Amino acid sequence: MDHIRNFCIIAHIDHGKSTLADRLLEHTKTIQITEGQMLDDMDLEKERGITIKSHAIQMEYEYSSSPSQGGGETKLPESGKYILNLIDTPGHVDFSYEVSRSIAACEGAILVVDATQGVQAQTISNLYMAIDHDLEIIPVINKIDMPSAMPDEVEDEIVELLGCDRGEIIRASGKTGEGVEDMLRAVVERVPHPTGDPEAPLQALIFDSVFNSFRGIIAYFKIENGSIRKGDKVKFFNTGMEYTADEVGVLKMDMIPRQQLSTGEVGYIISGIKDAKEVKVGDTITHTARPCERAIEGFQEVKPMVFAGVYPIDPTDYENLRASLEKLQLNDASLTFQPESSVALGFGFRCGFLGLLHMEIVQERLDREFNMDVITTVPNVSYMIYDKQGGSKEVHNPSGLPDPTMIEHIEEPYIKASIITDANFIGPIMKLCLDKRGELVKQEYVSGNRVELIFMIPLGEIVIDFYDKLKSISKGYASFDYHIDSFRPSKLAKLDILLNGEPVDALSTLTHQDNAVTLGRRMCEKLKDLIPRQQFDIAIQAAIGAKIVARETVKQVRKDVTAKCYGGDVSRKRKLLEKQKRGKKRMKQIGNVEVPQKAFLAVLKLD
Repeated sequence: MDHIRNFCIIAHIDHGKSTLADRLLEHTKTIQITEGQMLDDMDLEKERGITIKSHAIQMEYEYSSSPSQGGGETKLPESGKYILNLIDTPGHVDFSYEVSRSIAACEGAILVVDATQGVQAQTISNLYMAIDHDLEIIPVINKIDMPSAMPDEVEDEIVELLGCDRGEIIRASGKTGEGVEDMLRAVVERVPHPTGDPEAPLQALIFDSVFNSFRGIIAYFKIENGSIRKGDKVKFFNTGMEYTADEVGVLKMDMIPRQQLSTGEVGYIISGIKDAKEVKVGDTITHTARPCERAIEGFQEVKPMVFAGVYPIDPTDYENLRASLEKLQLNDASLTFQPESSVALGFGFRCGFLGLLHMEIVQERLDREFNMDVITTVPNVSYMIYDKQGGSKEVHNPSGLPDPTMIEHIEEPYIKASIITDANFIGPIMKLCLDKRGELVKQEYVSGNRVELIFMIPLGEIVIDFYDKLKSISKGYASFDYHIDSFRPSKLAKLDILLNGEPVDALSTLTHQDNAVTLGRRMCEKLKDLIPRQQFDIAIQAAIGAKIVARETVKQVRKDVTAKCYGGDVSRKRKLLEKQKRGKKRMKQIGNVEVPQKAFLAVLKLD
């Protein structure tokens, strides 16, 4: 156990985590690097250049302690072969749950900071997450080979943030491989080895799982106490289900079977589980014959930030969609879903996501990995509704809102947002946040010309386009991170969209009263362009309660029925026009209006 080190790599987006991970794997001769970002194996990750999933991999490193270094007070570990379990994590705020799960399975973390950009918002939030779990932090400045690198200024920022000595900061480059040996030595020397009792009953924490169509569900775990052998009878603590460990092993680029894994090791277990509901991330594996007394403290339950309805385009695909979401949930534990139905779209699921990028990725993965064509409704957040009887309930969907006369008041979630930016962009960023009903809590200089702004903003305001606008007004410099703070009373109105007097529940939204009329007007204008013309007039109306606040009309397609009348009495023309009018009226009663998928998406991107 003294020769095992478990560590993860944490950083802001695009600071070079995956490239550094490649260099570490190459240096320890774990794999042959044939292309960039070997651990990002999903097509989506390669296309977008972002890490979506955490990836665990084992390396073997030959460490030799030089006598010259051992002269100080610190006692260096003994020379020999060390097993290093590395977990590469995502950097985007929408995938922070992946990071928190990785951190729970490690004793140390490499904190990567880009030498050209310095400390950013996600760097700080991931760092705090690691410090909360008492991880040993190894600061690394990456990309020092870049012409625009400012290693000295960034070093000042790290010293200020961590309070460490300058000598502890490693300068590295994922491109040239500089500093990689220093990182590996630092992991062996500074990261503590796992602690646990190999003789105690088995306790292993499940931190991830994947679905394999041939082998069933494969769970990834880290052993806290005891050991597990191939063929052991095991049970999952929270679900109480019992299985036989058909295969256990360690994770390299492929899965390598082993006869036994013991305390401190990270590995996988295949036990022929077919049902996705039986494996929960954060559960504890133990032996059936000699179970442990209590489960390991898992991770806190994930709280979805954004809710949207996901419906199959073909209603017969409902059960397939359920199975696909269950399989996807294994691989992405932050996705939550529950069944719901809509008048316009039939049966589907109300899904909870951590953010808009997360929602987009889930939609893409459903399409690519499971061939599911789905419609996603307008995303919204959850609200607390207090009625006049003193009761309260959480509502994720505008259609679940009780009658307005019954509501005492509505509370919406507020977030504490941290924005780190260049001082030149303070003005436009403040205007953006104040337009979104934000309140400035504090403003402080991080270092030099960089400022951290802390705002309280309603979550509903940042859900759709806040991040894109922030990036464009700050020319890509500002970094953004947030966490849920509290619920606060708010003046909200439910905005309904009616087509020919029929409400389309998938387009209804909850919005602030001050914005409701302008939003309704813009939605009507947008839908007028997108709904195809019919043989009759289509009235598109926006309503708040019983009051219509905006209206647009999609004109009917008309045929000139009087074209064949030349000369003669005018009553012949009138007769034909009356006949056409009656036909249009009848058609309006039986005709229905199809809302194309484009319309749902366009409402999201109203700007």
